[in-house]
Amino acid sequence: GIIQTLFLALMSTTFGALGAIPISFLAARNLMGSNPLTLSVYVAVRTVLNIVRSIEPLIIAIVFVVIVGLGPFAGVIAITLHTIAALGKLYSEVIEGIDPGPLEAIRATGGNWGQMVRYSVIPQIVPPVASFSFFRWELNVRTSTIIGFVGGGGIGFFLYQWIIKGDFRAVSSSFIAIAVIVIVLDYVSARVRARLI
Repeated sequence: GIIQTLFLALMSTTFGALGAIPISFLAARNLMGSNPLTLSVYVAVRTVLNIVRSIEPLIIAIVFVVIVGLGPFAGVIAITLHTIAALGKLYSEVIEGIDPGPLEAIRATGGNWGQMVRYSVIPQIVPPVASFSFFRWELNVRTSTIIGFVGGGGIGFFLYQWIIKGDFRAVSSSFIAIAVIVIVLDYVSARVRARLI
């Protein structure tokens, strides 16, 4: 169950980060505020991100358990959707906080939007984006233990069964395992983030 929880969180974070990266460029005002069309895309993307972020992963998991059935697949989908929304917002704020000098230089030399992103934005955002992604993985491990209570897989699913059966030896063992995993991940994540920033 713990291994399933770790991989559930890792897959959700990986898919979520890969989905959030392109969305974050569309949700950054400094990249999308140049004309009314791109500004309307920016507003639409930001609105969708805020709506999805406002829904708890547990509620999303319940919906997907009904749609795809019990198991880790529903949990991965639920946490991935929430991760895309949360990381998309964070990444877009990182993009909005970059040094505008290189952007203006590429615009002044006639560079297009893709060249601006490739040569000015990406080099500036790699460390904070990687740091946020590691932090999100740590957070998703905690979330995936709760997702199991509604049938989303991981240790939470087994924990719920053990609580119903009254197998408190297994319940206490799972609490210890969850605590150890969270402490180890917190330590590793803090070390990685300290090196990246």
